[in-house]
Amino acid sequence: MISSIKHSTSAFNSTSFFSKKRSITRPQFSPLPVIKNVHNGFPNQSCSYQKPLHVAAIENLAILKKTQQRKIECQAYEADRSRPLDINIELPEIKIGIYFATWWALNVVFNIYNKKVLNVFPYPWLTSTLSLAAGSLMMLISWVTRVADAPKTDFEFWKTLFPVAVAHTIGHVAATVSMSKVAVSFTHIIKSGEPAFSVLVSRFLLGEAFPLPVYLSLLPIIGGCALSAATELNFNMTGFMGAMISNLAFVFRNIFSKKGMKGKSVSGMNYYACLSMLSLLILTPFAIAVEGPQLWAVGWQKAVSQIGPNFVWWVVAQSVFYHLYNQVSYMSLDQISPLTFSIGNTMKRISVIVSSIIIFHTPVQPVNALGAAVAILGTFLYSQAKQ
Repeated sequence: MISSIKHSTSAFNSTSFFSKKRSITRPQFSPLPVIKNVHNGFPNQSCSYQKPLHVAAIENLAILKKTQQRKIECQAYEADRSRPLDINIELPEIKIGIYFATWWALNVVFNIYNKKVLNVFPYPWLTSTLSLAAGSLMMLISWVTRVADAPKTDFEFWKTLFPVAVAHTIGHVAATVSMSKVAVSFTHIIKSGEPAFSVLVSRFLLGEAFPLPVYLSLLPIIGGCALSAATELNFNMTGFMGAMISNLAFVFRNIFSKKGMKGKSVSGMNYYACLSMLSLLILTPFAIAVEGPQLWAVGWQKAVSQIGPNFVWWVVAQSVFYHLYNQVSYMSLDQISPLTFSIGNTMKRISVIVSSIIIFHTPVQPVNALGAAVAILGTFLYSQAKQ
């Protein structure tokens, strides 16, 4: 009897107790959310095994003895998906870099073809008119075909744009006249002195004062341009004055544009398109009066006889690339500050000067190169001083 009682007690302690202990269901705490399985055949399962979760980071893991609660902070990701990478790519900077590279490349191509045309067809008034006409036609087609949204303008818009268009027309024609008489590099060296005109006009006509470093930055600009002009082998007064007038005209264009376009919602691309169309209307009658169709016809036949059909391509290229580089520059101005734009404009002149010297084999004396370098350095210092 005693043995049987011992036997039953032993059986109870070893088997029954643990089997009953296992049968008791206790609430289990899970740090992860319970995902109920809705697949048929597994009604009692409380977790899906199709996408196992892996704990990526656990911080502040603690078990409180009294409450038996766990405090867990974790991040989880599905095993069959890659974890997101922390890559910071500044898309606006890439966009601006593309704008700058495109702007400089288009400007170099324009200057090369423009000089090619002017070497055999010395009619800068017609060449300037064709440049504006090509851009106006391109934008009208893009608006009609809905490739680009047409701007919403009114009479007040065109009224404020008119003085800007007058200054733009004068600056464009003057620069083309300059390049028809002198080397492209010399024209752009003189045009790098535009900041000096900007400061002088703003100071004496508008009464605007500048810090001392701005005035000091004008010294290398003026000195470098003067040194380069004095040592230019192919110096021509008409070419020199054309570049100087272009500088002055573009300064007034910028002033009128700043005053007249405040609060306008027209994009940079459409703004330049409207500017080209209005400038075309202003320039056409003057181009006919100064040069005239008779001179154009004689000069065209002579150029085609010398160059062949490629001359027509040169004219088309210089006209199209003129509009494209200006359009991209105005699109860049929408995205960046005027200071960054001025720095980009300085670098653009360096690329044009160097490329034109290489392509046209322009003879350059060391003193002339030094003057160009000093003028461009002064332009850079000016942009920094105005910051």
